[in-house]
Order: sequence, then structure tokens, then C-alpha cells
Amino acid sequence: MCRYVQHVASVPPSRVEEGFHHSFCILEYRTKLRYASLMLRPVDICVLLKLTLPEAWSLSFAQLASDLHLSSSEVHASIKRSRLSGLFQHSGVKAVNRTALLEFLEHGLRYAFPAEKGSLTRGIPTAYAAEPLRSALQKSDDIPVWPHVEGKVRGSSFAPLYKHAPIAALKDPKLYELFSLADALRDGRVRERKLAIDELTKRISEHG
Repeated sequence: MCRYVQHVASVPPSRVEEGFHHSFCILEYRTKLRYASLMLRPVDICVLLKLTLPEAWSLSFAQLASDLHLSSSEVHASIKRSRLSGLFQHSGVKAVNRTALLEFLEHGLRYAFPAEKGSLTRGIPTAYAAEPLRSALQKSDDIPVWPHVEGKVRGSSFAPLYKHAPIAALKDPKLYELFSLADALRDGRVRERKLAIDELTKRISEHG
């Protein structure tokens, strides 16, 4: 009899069962961690939107990370998740699958990453309160804002897709529009969502 069999035979059944349960839990935990690391995250949408801009093609990963106020490793991980999800082409370093991205934005964004709203605060207008939707819709007293120290508008707190999205948006008007339109899809009414996806389609497709 081999040593392993002898060892198991000498252990009480309850301890053997406990050991197998412990090993199974470790395996299940590792599997969940691996699965979670491959799941699409809100920041991935922002990275993809940034990469749809024409000037983004010439940026290094370091510059891309700097523009988005992320680390280079976060950008690499984000692109890996997007590639596995089908929102990024398997060929090409920065080849966004624009058709798939628009489909996800229109039909999946508000379910995968719903809006998180809070109390009144000072911040930066987003969704229908920011351009290009602001000019196309009637003004509302209660507007959504990203909470931010540099914000000059008072409105209802609206959590951005990732922490540093407002900072990145303030430095890039085109990116600000894309982020705001995405927020309109996360929480807007039917008309707002229709206008938002039309604007996103125009912007994303024309640079494809």
C-alpha cells in the first residue's frame, strides 16, 4: 500500500471529508477569482470610448493611461478583458470592435453598469445635462452631476463609470461628450437614450 493510501486510511473519515471539502473550497475560490478577473468592468467602457477617438491611435499605452488617469497595467488588463468579451479585435493593438461596442452600449450598458445616484452635491454635469444632449433637450431643475471639487454646478450625485472619469473628461472635450452620452444610456428616459445612441453612433462610426 502506498504511503498516501496508508495516510488516508489512518485518518478518521470526518477528517478526510473535511480535507476534501477544504480543497474544494480553495479550488472554487480560485476559479471565482479567475472568472472575476476576466469579467468586463465599467472602466473598460471608458478605455474603449477613448480608443474610438482618432487621436488615440497614435498614443502609447503609457500616454493612454496618463490621459485616463489610470496605470499602464490597468489599461493592459482592461484591453485584455475587452478582447475576451468581443469588444476588442483579436488582431491589432488598438482595434476597437465598434459594431459590438455600439450594440453593447445601446442594449447592455444600463443593465451591466446601472446608474448610482445620490444626494445633492456640487459637481460636473453629465448625461442629458451635458453636451451634446443639453442643447437638444429641455432644461431640468434636477440635473445629474459627477461629484467633483472643481464642479461649479449643483445637482444630484451621479457616479461616473470609474473614479477618475471626471478628471479625464475635463481635459478632453470629445471624451467628455462620449462619457456623458454613455451616462445618458445608463439612466436616461427613452427619448434621451435614443438621442444618446444616435450621437454615439455618429461619433464612433465616423472614425472607424
